[in-house]
Amino acid sequence: MTHLFLTTVRRGGGARAVFSTLSASGRQPALMDRSRWFVVIPVAATALLIGGCSSGGSTSASAGASSAPASDANPLGDIPDNQVYVPYTPADGPYSVKVPEGWARTDLADGVSFTDKLNTVTVQQRSGTPEPNHDSVLGSELTDIAAQGHDVALGPVETRTLPGGTAVHATYAADSTPDPVTGRVTRDDVELYVFWNNGTEVLLTLSGPHGSDDVDAWRLVSTSFMWT
Repeated sequence: MTHLFLTTVRRGGGARAVFSTLSASGRQPALMDRSRWFVVIPVAATALLIGGCSSGGSTSASAGASSAPASDANPLGDIPDNQVYVPYTPADGPYSVKVPEGWARTDLADGVSFTDKLNTVTVQQRSGTPEPNHDSVLGSELTDIAAQGHDVALGPVETRTLPGGTAVHATYAADSTPDPVTGRVTRDDVELYVFWNNGTEVLLTLSGPHGSDDVDAWRLVSTSFMWT
């Protein structure tokens, strides 16, 4: 059996390590000076110790890498940048607006809504109404929303000029309707656009979870509205 000798040589206050071997015949290297000392370690045991240290380090690194959480590429409520939009025009309606393609459609008594996950586009039409302004929207549409909604907090109301004409724009926050399966409630940021033309009023409502990145999507939808 071959043994490995670890020899420490002390010279001038320093030290260096020298390895030598002992064969099965029993012959061993000559001593270099009296300051040497020897540690006898079987070669096979040395290999096991070195291999064990190396294996342990690799295992720890692998475990650390596998336990790292994966990033969420689509945060809650964010509408993807590559979302496709298609024009929607009601059968007997005097307007057109682009809505996200593939979203679930729900027909309403006075309009339609399109929903995907936690985002919704709603379009409602009313006839025989006077031209809206800041005060009338506050006193009518937003008053109804506050009465019928959940924990509604009204925001600014202003008039905007869009490609489809002048519109009264309002923002508010509200709790969503509880999910019928999980009961979960989300806090939504909502934008309301009130368009009017010759006695016909169209309410365009855009809603999504608070803090979600829907700015570009809602801008595209609102600026696509046109009277036909």
